[in-house]
Amino acid sequence: MHSTTHTTSTSATPHDAVIHITALTKSFVNGPSTLRVLRGLDLTVRRGEWVAIIGASGSGKSTLLNILGLLNPPDSGRYVLDGVDTAGLDDDQLTALRNASLGFIFQRFNLLGRTSAADNVATPLLYSRISAREREQRSLAALASVGLADRTDHDPSMLSGGQMQRVAIARALVTEPAVLLADEPTGNLDEASGAEIMSLFHDLHERGRTIVMITHDLEVARAADRQLRLRDGVLYDAGPELAAAASALARS
Repeated sequence: MHSTTHTTSTSATPHDAVIHITALTKSFVNGPSTLRVLRGLDLTVRRGEWVAIIGASGSGKSTLLNILGLLNPPDSGRYVLDGVDTAGLDDDQLTALRNASLGFIFQRFNLLGRTSAADNVATPLLYSRISAREREQRSLAALASVGLADRTDHDPSMLSGGQMQRVAIARALVTEPAVLLADEPTGNLDEASGAEIMSLFHDLHERGRTIVMITHDLEVARAADRQLRLRDGVLYDAGPELAAAASALARS
């Protein structure tokens, strides 16, 4: 049975919140009809927390992810990211905040072809005012942190799916962001590679990383500190639902 309790947050931003969203709405107009995708959604993610957001196809997960990633604005509501209220920021300010505070991990890796792992990882640093030597050092350190110190000069065609996702995670880490946004990070991997990537996420979480993960996989979601289901435009606590499903599976 689904929980019917909405996640709630107060209007004041908690001191340890890295993401604080209140009353978020988003609609899309298609001819004479309007599709209300997000309907007064609230979300607070505290620093160091790992949150998984699950939902059916068409539930609005991608819409929410795009708003979290500062790629699309909401119609209304408040979004505070890493202490910055995003309302009223211009495009340059949004880009600067995105680059400083968010690290993106994609289902399909989004790596540059014919480009070494080290150069792929260094890509986000091209927007910052640091030397080429520091870019290289930080890139190599990020690759080492995900277990790829021996693959720095390999391009994507020389890597397995799991290794490509590790490069993508290193790229997300290289700017030392406040939040890692992961969109179906195991969706393009076989079971063994997916398990390795989830182990890496556990390690990152143990090191204090804040992770928001979008996934359809309930087993992946269970690894997080907290599970939320996006349904009818709002977020519900999915912990009881997942616990009941695990209990039923154990009894079968």
